[in-house]
Amino acid sequence: MYMEDDTEKITIRLPKKYLRRIDFLVALDDFPSRSEVIRTAVRDFIYERIKIVVERAKEMQQADVTLEEMERIQREYMKK
Repeated sequence: MYMEDDTEKITIRLPKKYLRRIDFLVALDDFPSRSEVIRTAVRDFIYERIKIVVERAKEMQQADVTLEEMERIQREYMKK
């Protein structure tokens, strides 16, 4: 599992309906504890968000390249 010195304790507030669902997953032996459910959810969220952010950065970079190319063509066209 996790080493004590590799983790940090935090306090969060969750709606009771979320806790009931978390407890349901623990009761089904899908997870050993509430903490493990939350760690897994946070990890999965971070991985998915990173994918989205990286994809957006790539799209912005491509948009910049396209804009530069458009401006280059415009400058070239305006000279003639």
